[in-house]
Amino acid sequence: MSTLVIVESPTKARTIRNFLPSTYRVEASMGHVRDLPSSAEEIPEAVKGEKWAQLGVNVEADFEPLYVIPKDKKKIVKELKDALKDATELILATDEDREGESISWHLLQILKPKVPIKRMVFHEITREAIRDALTHCRDIDNRVVQAQETRRILDRLVGYTLSPLLWKKIAWGLSAGRVQSVAVRLLVRRERERRAFRQGSYWDLKALLEKGKISFDAKLVTVGNVKVANGSDFDENTGQIIAGRRVLLLNEEQARALLSRIQNKPWTVTNLEERPVTRKPSPPFTTSTLQQEANRKLRLGARETMRIAQSLYERGFITYMRTDSVHLSEQALEAARSCVQELYGSEYLSPQPRKYTTKSKGAQEAHEAIRPAGSTFRTPQQTGLDGIDFRLYDLIWKRTVASQMADSRQTHVTVLTQVEDAGFRSSGKRIDFPGFLRAYVEGSDDPNAALEDQEVILPALKVGDKPNCKDLGAVGHETQPPARYTEASLVKMLESEGVGRPSTYASIIGTIVDRGYAKLIANALIPTFTAFAVTTLLETHFPDLVDTGFTSRMEQTLDEIATGEAKWLPYLQKFYTGETGLATQVKEQESQIDAKVARTVVLENITAKVCIGKYGAYLESENEEGQVKASIPQDLTPADLDPEKVEFLLKQKTEGPEKLGLHPETGEPIYVLIGSYGPYVQLGDVSETNKKPKRASLPKGTDKDSVTVDMAVSLLTLPRLLGTHPETGAKVQANLGMYGPYVVHDQGKVGKDYRSIKPPDDVLTIELDRALELLAQPKAARGSSKTAKPLKELGAHPESGELINVYDGRYGPYVKHGDINASLAKDESVENFTLQKALDLLAAKEAAGGGKSSSKSKKSTKTAAAKSETAAKKTAAKKTTAKKTTTAAKKTTTKKAATATTAKKTTKSS
Repeated sequence: MSTLVIVESPTKARTIRNFLPSTYRVEASMGHVRDLPSSAEEIPEAVKGEKWAQLGVNVEADFEPLYVIPKDKKKIVKELKDALKDATELILATDEDREGESISWHLLQILKPKVPIKRMVFHEITREAIRDALTHCRDIDNRVVQAQETRRILDRLVGYTLSPLLWKKIAWGLSAGRVQSVAVRLLVRRERERRAFRQGSYWDLKALLEKGKISFDAKLVTVGNVKVANGSDFDENTGQIIAGRRVLLLNEEQARALLSRIQNKPWTVTNLEERPVTRKPSPPFTTSTLQQEANRKLRLGARETMRIAQSLYERGFITYMRTDSVHLSEQALEAARSCVQELYGSEYLSPQPRKYTTKSKGAQEAHEAIRPAGSTFRTPQQTGLDGIDFRLYDLIWKRTVASQMADSRQTHVTVLTQVEDAGFRSSGKRIDFPGFLRAYVEGSDDPNAALEDQEVILPALKVGDKPNCKDLGAVGHETQPPARYTEASLVKMLESEGVGRPSTYASIIGTIVDRGYAKLIANALIPTFTAFAVTTLLETHFPDLVDTGFTSRMEQTLDEIATGEAKWLPYLQKFYTGETGLATQVKEQESQIDAKVARTVVLENITAKVCIGKYGAYLESENEEGQVKASIPQDLTPADLDPEKVEFLLKQKTEGPEKLGLHPETGEPIYVLIGSYGPYVQLGDVSETNKKPKRASLPKGTDKDSVTVDMAVSLLTLPRLLGTHPETGAKVQANLGMYGPYVVHDQGKVGKDYRSIKPPDDVLTIELDRALELLAQPKAARGSSKTAKPLKELGAHPESGELINVYDGRYGPYVKHGDINASLAKDESVENFTLQKALDLLAAKEAAGGGKSSSKSKKSTKTAAAKSETAAKKTAAKKTTAKKTTTAAKKTTTKKAATATTAKKTTKSS
């Protein structure tokens, strides 16, 4: 008697095995085992000639999907079928959300089991939860499956119908998506607002007052009982005061005149108000709030957050991480309250358990919030976690525990002071009882530091008091354009608009960046010119598809299909076919869309055309000599492209680069130019004999107009040889790179060791002694493995003799040899990782051109495979090699040309 249990991932399988009897065999499906074809290669021969085959959905046959088993899943399917032959029962234990239900259904269709079948779901991977789930198995919920399949078909219809249109009209390789295109439009709309924004300026006064040796700030708010203008009084589209608003706008001259008039005059407290405020803790995390908070506090992207959360869930540290619910089970409430009682005391415990309910009608997926797993919560220190795993668990633990803590009680204090006819206001905050703030402050990493930052203590004051003015100054302000979306704020906006599902936001944002619709710079999502072109086309010809309300209603319908309130087939028919269906719209609109117009981005105040070309955005303008085209630098955003920059780029193209001066030694001209990657200086002219003149990028933040001949000459000396390292005799250099200035200790084949140069050090003036000091400092956690401690030492490479080690990287463990890094497969255990596996993995990476050094990356697959085979033979010969490793090595050596194939598979897995 044996029971086969199928889950999605090997990590999840390993964890669950620990909680089941030995008669249970747990295997992983590695995610979906079946899907719509992703390329023409995957379309079965029997239907290749059909018109609908490329779409993957037979629209004329009631939207029947064409499901195929991808190449990389055929081996897994065979292994699962073989495992099923020895089983007397099959338990499908995939995740409890819609996608998990769908995976179980697909497994059922492929495996066609003849033994009893059960569907097991659980919210956390603990012994109690797994044992309990075994006694409460159910059947597959076909309505949930149908909702997920409808979503998959709908997304395919939108993507595969609109994307080819974008290829024809704008550029090859672009994509449209049901949720993706709405998200891109949000980014573009915000960028348009930034372009339309007009800056306003205003002045006010700021005073430093003192009473009883306690200093406090006061800000000018009125003059002659008229409110002084601040940033909220300005119209963003005009830069002027909003029409009809009665405020006093001070310029610099008026502000300084007022300062002189009230200087040294007596100050009097005219009013004092104290207002008690109670703050309640935030509910536990849902998928979207975890993504938002991890982005704000830990600077993690949505994809990275979900990857780490998935790992924590599969290892049994947290509950299921795809959920819209803020509900906590009775077990979780008791565990959280126990933590509060033990760590903070009963006074910090909320009088009654706090029970949160989800307001969203469409809330689904899992039935509980994200929280620490188990009936008792391990503190972060008790988990044994480290690095980013520790920090994310810590975040989840604090948020969950804080949700059961007492309210924070505060007193907000407002003091008005008068000097002559000028009124000033001071604001204070006193924390009477911190409550939940002891454990968790939203948006802040350190609760203790946050409490100090939040509390603003004012001295004991009463009406009629006369504080001393220690300092008084005039302060100028400029209004700021609307902030760009971060991953956190975009997730929040999508959720508030009801667009998409929180569990899909990570992949959506990833797709937007990967497809070139946005760049992630300093945590801000900045749309590209391509995003502008695509959004304009969709807004003009398919407005419903980029309308948040329309997309939100689609989500509601999909939810209704899951509950049986709506039928899937009529909905798909209405959406895609018929007079107003998407397919009909595309046929009608295609002939009306002018490709030249579609590739042109219209921007206010820009006379030249901005066009989308094969290699990026460029300017197009007409002059007396004809048409002029000039590339737009990749770091120049749509909001920052102004008439001055346009003029410079076009002038550089027609009149040649701007001459800065002559090199004092060579006499060659020095030019300042702007290229695809920003401004740079160039020594000499491009000619037949000098096709690649010496060039050097300007340091980040340096304006091209501020560059002098001396600075240019210094930049052109880079990289600067500072001297030799006293221990190795290798050269030490200073240079400017993609990520800023740095020093490097270049040891040739041994490798290069880098350190960033931070102010006040300067790449142009730094000396050898200071460079050696920097190189002696340990690298940050994200730095190179040369100074990092390896997770595992595997041994020396059989040919080069260099050590091969496994290190912990930002995206998980990886193996390193020289300049080549190769990530371990997601299901690969560091403990069981061997030298032979490392050699195969490195050979695969090198064969795919994955080495850092150009010479290594150009080696052929044949050479890489041969190296791996030789290495395998040597490794297999070692008597100390474990039995499993020896067997694997022998298999590798007996396959004549199989290493290249293995390399390919390994690369794909990694």
